[in-house]
Amino acid sequence: MQRPILIVEDDLKIARIIKAYLEGADFRVVHADSGVAARTAFTRELPLAVILDLGLPDTSGEEICQEIKELDDIPVIMLTAKSSEEERIAGFALGADDYVVKPVSPRELVYRVKAVLRRYDAPEGAANPLSFNQGALVLDTRRHAVTKDGQPVAITPSEFKLLLTMAGAPGRTFTRDELVSRALGYQFEGYERSIDAHIKNLRQKIERDSRTPEYLKTIYGIGYQFCGVRDAL
Repeated sequence: MQRPILIVEDDLKIARIIKAYLEGADFRVVHADSGVAARTAFTRELPLAVILDLGLPDTSGEEICQEIKELDDIPVIMLTAKSSEEERIAGFALGADDYVVKPVSPRELVYRVKAVLRRYDAPEGAANPLSFNQGALVLDTRRHAVTKDGQPVAITPSEFKLLLTMAGAPGRTFTRDELVSRALGYQFEGYERSIDAHIKNLRQKIERDSRTPEYLKTIYGIGYQFCGVRDAL
């Protein structure tokens, strides 16, 4: 059976509309109207992706997002009435892969679901792990996995895509706008400052000292640069 898209939304009218459009795009859909129901559905269904309302009646959506990202490496699209830039950035910092502000166009939401699922797929032709600094940092492009000093790193799909984009061109400086379009693929709004949140999270995960990074360097006034030395095959 096809793995579903899990909608976590307590507004039944909104949930029904989103469900209808997703099913019209040939997705199987499961709906949960609370945090408790979301946890049960997630464990039972192992969804392809989660559309997550932050304003749940019993649990904060942010808490559910964090739990999902700790359990599995799947895309999460936050659906919320919170529209400020700081709130969006906070959502991305939790590991969200996209952020949609209500009222939402269901057609746009279907597009965003397809986009995050495409980004989650491994890049074509990326069969071999990328190893840097004598094996200190390894990116496994088949499994979307990262190891640091031989230990696995918990990483979200967006963080992996961002890291892979930069690591594919060591020494090149990417602007925030380039990283948004190349790595994250946001087509409707250029959430450039969300890159800063992702970079901060990545530094905490892959750097020995995030205050003096050896991999992800800030190029002030421009953007970011990956400075690891790729190992010979």
